[in-house]
Amino acid sequence: MQNLTPLTRDLVLVGGGHSHALVLRSWGMNSLAGVRVTLINPGPTAPYTGMLPGFVAGHYTRAELDIDLVRLARFAGARLINGPATSIDRKNKTIRVGTRDIPYDVTSIDIGITSDMPHIKGFKRHGIPAKPLGVFSQKWDAFRNESQGSPTRIAVIGGGVAGVELAMAMVHALPGAKAVIIDSGVVLAGVGDRARARLTDQLRQMDIDWIEQATIAELTSDGVTLTGGTNVPSQFTVGAAGARPYDWIADTGLTLENGYIEVGEHLCSNDDAIYAVGDCAHLSHAPRPRAGVFAVREAPILLANLRADLSGGTRQAFHPQKYYLKLISLGGQSALAEKFDRAFSGPLLWKWKDRIDRTFMNKFIDLPDMATKKPAITALGANPDQRMCGGCGAKVGRDALTNALSQLPDHGRRDVTPLAGDDAALLTIGGQNQVLTTDHLRAFTLDPYRMARIAAHHALGDIWAMGAAPQAATVNLILPRMSGEMQARYMDDIMSGVSEIMSDAGAAIVGGHSSLGVELTIGFSITGLLSRDPITLAGAQDGDCLLLTKPIGSGVIMAAEMQSCSAGDIALSALDMMDQSQENAAACLNNAHAMTDVTGFGLAGHLMGLCEASGVAATLDSDAIPVMDGALDLAGQGIRSSIWDDNAKISRAMTLENTARTDLLFDPQTAGGLLAAVAADQVNDTLRDLSAAGYMAARIGTLTAGPPHITVR
Repeated sequence: MQNLTPLTRDLVLVGGGHSHALVLRSWGMNSLAGVRVTLINPGPTAPYTGMLPGFVAGHYTRAELDIDLVRLARFAGARLINGPATSIDRKNKTIRVGTRDIPYDVTSIDIGITSDMPHIKGFKRHGIPAKPLGVFSQKWDAFRNESQGSPTRIAVIGGGVAGVELAMAMVHALPGAKAVIIDSGVVLAGVGDRARARLTDQLRQMDIDWIEQATIAELTSDGVTLTGGTNVPSQFTVGAAGARPYDWIADTGLTLENGYIEVGEHLCSNDDAIYAVGDCAHLSHAPRPRAGVFAVREAPILLANLRADLSGGTRQAFHPQKYYLKLISLGGQSALAEKFDRAFSGPLLWKWKDRIDRTFMNKFIDLPDMATKKPAITALGANPDQRMCGGCGAKVGRDALTNALSQLPDHGRRDVTPLAGDDAALLTIGGQNQVLTTDHLRAFTLDPYRMARIAAHHALGDIWAMGAAPQAATVNLILPRMSGEMQARYMDDIMSGVSEIMSDAGAAIVGGHSSLGVELTIGFSITGLLSRDPITLAGAQDGDCLLLTKPIGSGVIMAAEMQSCSAGDIALSALDMMDQSQENAAACLNNAHAMTDVTGFGLAGHLMGLCEASGVAATLDSDAIPVMDGALDLAGQGIRSSIWDDNAKISRAMTLENTARTDLLFDPQTAGGLLAAVAADQVNDTLRDLSAAGYMAARIGTLTAGPPHITVR
């Protein structure tokens, strides 16, 4: 997260299409200092068009089909904003994503097209558009798994190459399936006569029918009804015709050609700050069919021109070739090649196509190691390979903090009540109980808005854990070095995220402090009011049950994501879990005898603090402890957060077997769940309330009288 050159410009890439993916890869190998790069995409992955028929046919897995944009963004030093862009404000130079406005100095659009057919009655409910590919691939995967071994009927609307490829792939994947291609004109009108003859012969061999010059009246749950009353039975109806631009493009005020963004030889629109590439763009200087080959070849020109605009250089022109090779999948591991109206087909062409596709995808799998040069010699105990984690993975170890605090002199104040081990202080002012806490986090995501929300949830955890109501907060920030305009953008993002969380919690933001440094750090000092005695670590009783309101594993997932070892969807899911408020969970746990939030010391460390303060021992059921998706596998690979070794020292006061699951007990959690000791006769009702409030809560163990000790079963 360190940035040594002041940031001065924002580059925003809208969409994770092929051109943008290649730009990000190149940027990661040779970035432009002073530029913050943002990728906006509705999901953590982008499917590769060339391998879609092979995936549908069963030759590739879903993982092989997808470019992991989270991993790619990490490599490029870019922030990923998960969501679709819905508009562009060209006057203020912002892009709308959900409720956020993302500022840009230069932006590029590579969002592809959609095959949605809103003009066909019933399509929204019963049809599946072939594009966007991500949605289609998910629905096909589910249908294929459900339909194995049963009679299946499929309809494909659109008889172009894409529709024919999909029909052949689906029939190959589901032997015995019956497919029909429906076209308003002539099937395969866009290919040469020789290629069309070979493809239609292949359709006959696979018993795939086609209906030409057809008009669709309606889609139903039973199939496709044509004008005149003919019904084509179908359990899975795909729209592969009439691909069109996304509707919001029409409202940008950009010059369009049939809804596509018109660009010139530099790939720039009529707005000098907005580029467009891939299927959503129209090359006004050299019109070409929409094909992935052009998106790939646009990438180096787009990269050069973006760098030129951001650094004061000269743009380059894009000159697409007039003729290009078409490689068309034939369902099985065979393909047809067409160029200059010559056509060849067979298994060898499939192997050629497979090699081309895998070579392209390997560019995003085998990302080059751009790590800084390691020192030739290091001090004893130093590990140059250990990367410093963010969030609670960057905290000081439990022993160091406990020892330092234990040496402080007695303050002697009557209005401050000592609470051994608790993260918040209890103050008494005019008969009113008040709690005070402070916390800060080193950023582990490049999105200041997202980081601010998580940091706010994290700091509020100390207030919720004591049963208090948040009152007031000050914000403490260290921003990376940047220009004044970039400072304003960062501050807007951060305060937008903070105000949403604090406002929902009922806390007033009353001020704060900021400075410039090497990397982003966000912290808070928060007060809360108590209308009852505080819930502390010291109230747990013999026979209490232990409840946990969130799954664990955020530390290992963020460590893995930083090392590019975690799948993007796993990392985004973990961020979503950290972005969940504990306010309602705290309300459900107002009956707790003792409570704490699980953060930097891990579940074991915070549980030991509760045991020490209450004078009890704990028994944990390791299988009952909820774990974030992917965390167990990553722990099994030996991936650890940088504070893990310090946290694991507490195992000397534990009885356990060393497994990947027990390793997660020492995993530092950021904005983790609440750990509560609840009377056994109230557990079922409390868990029911927590579940109804949307928490993945679980009973994970019990407490017994005895010296502090944790037994893991």
